[in-house]
Amino acid sequence: MSNTDARSDDAPHAAEPALHRVMGPWLLLLFIIGDILGTGIYALTGKVANLVGGAVWLPFLMAFGVALLTAFSYLELVTKYPRAAGAALYTHRAFGIHFVTFLVAFAVMASGITSASTASRAFAANLSDAFGLGLAGGIGITVIGLLFMGLVAAVNLRGVGESVKLNVLLTVVELTGLLIIIVIGLWAIAGGQGDVSRVLEFKAPEGSSWLWASIAATTLAFFAMVGFEDSVNMAEETENPTRTFPKILLLGLAITGTIYVLVSISAITLVPAAELGEGETPLLKVVAAGAPNFPLSVFGFITMFAVANSALINMLMASRLVYGMSREHVLPPVLGKVHPTRRTPYVAIAFTTLLACLLVTFVGEVPALGGTTALLLICVFTVVNAAVLILRRDPVDHEHFRTPTALPVLGAVCCAFLSGPWTGRDPVQYKVAGMLLLVGIALWFVTVWINRRSGVHPTDPRPEDVGGGGAHN
Repeated sequence: MSNTDARSDDAPHAAEPALHRVMGPWLLLLFIIGDILGTGIYALTGKVANLVGGAVWLPFLMAFGVALLTAFSYLELVTKYPRAAGAALYTHRAFGIHFVTFLVAFAVMASGITSASTASRAFAANLSDAFGLGLAGGIGITVIGLLFMGLVAAVNLRGVGESVKLNVLLTVVELTGLLIIIVIGLWAIAGGQGDVSRVLEFKAPEGSSWLWASIAATTLAFFAMVGFEDSVNMAEETENPTRTFPKILLLGLAITGTIYVLVSISAITLVPAAELGEGETPLLKVVAAGAPNFPLSVFGFITMFAVANSALINMLMASRLVYGMSREHVLPPVLGKVHPTRRTPYVAIAFTTLLACLLVTFVGEVPALGGTTALLLICVFTVVNAAVLILRRDPVDHEHFRTPTALPVLGAVCCAFLSGPWTGRDPVQYKVAGMLLLVGIALWFVTVWINRRSGVHPTDPRPEDVGGGGAHN
């Protein structure tokens, strides 16, 4: 295998024109908020409440803190290497080991599949509850989730182009649903409805402290913060990125963190923790309790739209990343086949859809799927935080953002800590993540065997093949 200088991935692009810098601060801010908002807060608020009781806001706040530390590392990397965006490429620059780069890229791909599977389950549950189908739990939700994944695959196969303007529209819809919850909560509080005192009620499992219960809940709530890392792909299209991008990314994180805390407070004020944690449609319960005259079908449609958008974008990312890794000769060549008329990677789409359907069928539960997404990305973020420190030895000849050294160190420690079993993370998440990575490792060795027989040697990864940030929330 080639083990050339990691800087070589810029060489093929040296003569290419730069991307048009079309994104001003406000458009970039909406893009970042849209990347973060989504399935996590819509589907997991109740499951977080199951772990900590009324203090459901605290794990979201703690998850925001960890995400903020990692965001500082991404800011240094994306302004230092604006064309080499993505965790896998940063990993390759830092370590130069193809297998490690592959593992990071495959983990990012797997996180997209688990995130889409979470969204499909949330879509099915909201469809059932909002329209009174009575399919809560059991095979009904699974069947709807599988049909939904089939529809996503069909759209993916047909071909979809996502523009920044479309992303803004989808962001407005997702944001509208959460603002409805906040307004209903504030209106109810002002009218003396609900019980605000619940926000300070901690519930910890027997034999555990509130701190460890909060840490366990944070490993789940972190799923709601994923997506900020995906915005690194827009740095090259941002006006004056070295100055603009850091401010806007941090502002976007702060806005979404504030929205999550306000949604959590509204939810627990109107619905007791035990009731909020039942089922997979917590925010529908909040609407029903705080605004009984508000049509649930309308809010259900908003929720379904938000999670459907997340599923489609994640499956697009996952299939294109599998296709790109095939082009890099680190996955079997068959996964790189393109449909002759649609020009879409149909084998990669089939492969990622099959994995998603297996997860929906045999894992099923939203906390297990969402928690696995968070686990995979927390492990990736640990590597990214370490890469920042290693790449300090690689100077560049342009101005870039430099994060204080203590932040990536703290970020790496926090992410590594949150990835461990001592946090109280459900063991099923390790099983699901391990099985997905074992699939990748098995395919890696199959590809090595194919490469040796055909005399092919992988080269350094290219941004167009293994670039990208990660799962979209």
